[in-house]
Amino acid sequence: MAIIAPYGTWSSPIDAADAVAGLIGFAEVAVDGEWLYWLETRPSEAGRQALVGRDGSGSIADLTSPDFNARTRVHEYGGGSLTVGGGRVVVSGFTDQRLYEVADGHATPITPEPPRPASERYADGRILADGRLVCVRESHPTEGEATNEVVSVLDGSVSVLATGRDFYAAPRPSPAGDRLAWLEWDHPSMPWDGTELWVADIGGEGLLNQQRVAGGPDESVFQPEWAPDGSLVFATDRTGWWNLHRWDGSAVSSILETETDFGDAAWVFGRTTFGFLANGRILAGMWKDGIHRLGVIDPDGTIEMLPDELTSHERLVTDGVSRAWFVGAGPATPTGLFQLDVDRRSMTAVRSNPLPAPSSFIPAPRIISFPTGEGAQAHAVFYPPANPGFQAPSGELPPLIVEVHGGPTSHVYPRLSAGILYWTSRGFAMVDVNYRGSTGYGRRFRQALNGNWGIADVEDCQAVARHLAEQGEVDGARMVITGGSAGGFTALAALAFGDAFSAGASYFGIADIELLVAHTHKFESRYVDSMIGNDPEEMRRRSPLYSADRITVPVILFQGLEDQVVPPEQAEAIAAALEANGVPYAHITYEGEDHGFRKAENIVHSLESELGFYGRVFGFRPAGDIPAVAVVGMPGG
Repeated sequence: MAIIAPYGTWSSPIDAADAVAGLIGFAEVAVDGEWLYWLETRPSEAGRQALVGRDGSGSIADLTSPDFNARTRVHEYGGGSLTVGGGRVVVSGFTDQRLYEVADGHATPITPEPPRPASERYADGRILADGRLVCVRESHPTEGEATNEVVSVLDGSVSVLATGRDFYAAPRPSPAGDRLAWLEWDHPSMPWDGTELWVADIGGEGLLNQQRVAGGPDESVFQPEWAPDGSLVFATDRTGWWNLHRWDGSAVSSILETETDFGDAAWVFGRTTFGFLANGRILAGMWKDGIHRLGVIDPDGTIEMLPDELTSHERLVTDGVSRAWFVGAGPATPTGLFQLDVDRRSMTAVRSNPLPAPSSFIPAPRIISFPTGEGAQAHAVFYPPANPGFQAPSGELPPLIVEVHGGPTSHVYPRLSAGILYWTSRGFAMVDVNYRGSTGYGRRFRQALNGNWGIADVEDCQAVARHLAEQGEVDGARMVITGGSAGGFTALAALAFGDAFSAGASYFGIADIELLVAHTHKFESRYVDSMIGNDPEEMRRRSPLYSADRITVPVILFQGLEDQVVPPEQAEAIAAALEANGVPYAHITYEGEDHGFRKAENIVHSLESELGFYGRVFGFRPAGDIPAVAVVGMPGG
């Protein structure tokens, strides 16, 4: 018999440690012959990224020492830390940001020692047949903005190939090694706004006969790749969706036109959504109606969708014949590294996270669309409470947690997550919001947030909460909002400029847009231009800090003290404003954490603290040994 107990008080087999202990993230995937390589992010090892390899016999082993962290900081968000080819393996070292070649368990630097620690950073490389490695380099002077370039690395020396633009990405040599393709763009564009695809001949003195193939300020090009036949395939949103196109050396033509996105927001380097198979086929992943699907595109442009139960397929690479590897997840499948044989239609897990709980604890997520401001429609994934050992008293509805993704151009999808189960198994309902501005719904939907950041996203988060309350799914009097980074900004803005929520949580969230513009890193230093504009008065109007007097409900703030994207001063400022206005708040900081918590103990502590905080707000005691949360301004402290 199920125990009758209020929502939020249910005991759960999933504690905060289960949400991170032993779990791994898969940051990058690469293949070279019979060898498969990937980077694992390990919270249990202070969040370091370990290089792992699987040989042709299926044996899996770490290829770097336990103290080596394979992670680049180019653009601060990184990505593109791993490069393989011709039997060579090269990774970025996090401590000094030099490139290292890995062989026989040893990592040897192949780029010069920088003039200052970590002042020269490398990412997104490819290895040529002659031994050269081409990649993006980001150089940080003692003063002023960083410089980004495409460079060549050979025998310990670095030569500049392309320079003069604000940003570069995806330098890709042709199979013959005689041509190079790359992306470049300038402030104030972000890569999903407008990029240019360029091609040049590789000569002894650098790049010759440079020509622009596609792109511009109003066209985003994503993932250029040379096909085996020498043509160049890439995704471009010139049709309003990131569709695949081909350049044959003289003209660009469409491979397949469809209202689906074959690309996504390139916050990190090296994101891949398609790869080549034998006989001119392309294995491609695409976003459609909130779910990521795989399909095989034949040379004639027809596509055959591949059935599988996963809802996400990231970091996709192929062997050029029939096999593919990717990081996948689904509503009942934990995140893992998968191998797919396209011709045999068989899929196996190479490395997978454990099932976080028995299947009876796994909620059935539901994609919903709902009306929002200006007659628009937004989307979300709803997760109801699920715990076979408990049921709520008759007539009680569950409290709702509205989760706001970051970016704000990220995307959420139905997935099995121990972090989600941590809440749903205790009697909370959750909803992940694809508000206007999210990727996966075409350029028009993505750009609906332009000029409207802090307005449209807030409207959508309030709209989905009220929609679920009106549908009788959740308790409209017990709804909270939480998010990290840009999601933290939306959470704080929703508390300052709306009235739908009873409390909120901000993880390294933006409170002062002017402060963000003044202190953030180069990559998104002009992002606000398109999202709000460059008028200081308007920035202040949109900033939760300057309207903190309008926040009347409790707030909990989490902040890493090494954060270079949203510096700790942001959380300090909003905490001071809340205290001055007599609003209950908690402000929790973590040494050694930057933008996004990586250490297991800090992830556990923040999750438990958030639960304890909601218990205090709603007047219930969570089950289990949850540490007390000191809330300034709340009776009992």
